Amino acid sequence: MTSLDKPTEGTDQSPPDETGDVRAVTEAALFEAFGGVRGMVETVVPGLLFVAIFTVNKNLHVSAIAALAVSLVLVVVRLAMKDTVKHAFSGVFGVAFGVAFAMFTGNAKDFYLPGMLYTLGLALAYIVTTLAGVPLIGLILGPVFKENLSWRTRNPGRKKAYAKASWAWGLILLAKCAILFPLYWWSDTAKLGWVLVILKIPPFLLAVWLTWVFLAKAPAPIDVFAEMEAEEQAEKERKEALAAEGGETSGGRHRREA
Repeated sequence: MTSLDKPTEGTDQSPPDETGDVRAVTEAALFEAFGGVRGMVETVVPGLLFVAIFTVNKNLHVSAIAALAVSLVLVVVRLAMKDTVKHAFSGVFGVAFGVAFAMFTGNAKDFYLPGMLYTLGLALAYIVTTLAGVPLIGLILGPVFKENLSWRTRNPGRKKAYAKASWAWGLILLAKCAILFPLYWWSDTAKLGWVLVILKIPPFLLAVWLTWVFLAKAPAPIDVFAEMEAEEQAEKERKEALAAEGGETSGGRHRREA
């Protein structure tokens, strides 16, 4: 039985003196996983620029090029500051898909369609994975917390928290889709764009906050990396002890023979 699947005692609740540490670790992990304030800004700015320009001049090409250009600038800034670029790159790819789709169809509203479909797919992924017993938020945050998949078999309280958080993400994103898709069919590009900008941050913040609430009350994560390092150290010490014991035994035998 490996360190990833053997039962662990006392994982039902965190010791009282570790509550603050668990919450601090949870906040840091969520900040890292979802990009923090800067990640949110980088997510909003391209769409905001697109709809602002399109509202003024109704020019799809100018709006699309401006949105793509600002996305690339955000990536360059990240690279220049030697910062992580995963959130900025994801923004570039999202904008690029939107631009390509809108240019292909000639319909400015289609700039938003790939992102809307992604949101719908993500909502379903949260719900389906939770029903399957492997909530998506746990798969995302497990490596960040250094617990990998240990929460599935060794930490039932934490698995329950991940399930609640995944349900929250799934239902919040579904509610967002329920607003956006009717607007895509029945509203004009400007109205759809402004609603999208308005709905970009609040649902995300609500989902992150609920995730923090659920995880802050959950048992502490099991650091499987620390466990593996401890096991390796223990095995190394055992081998050294056996080698030393073998050396002493050999030395004693030689003395008796002499």
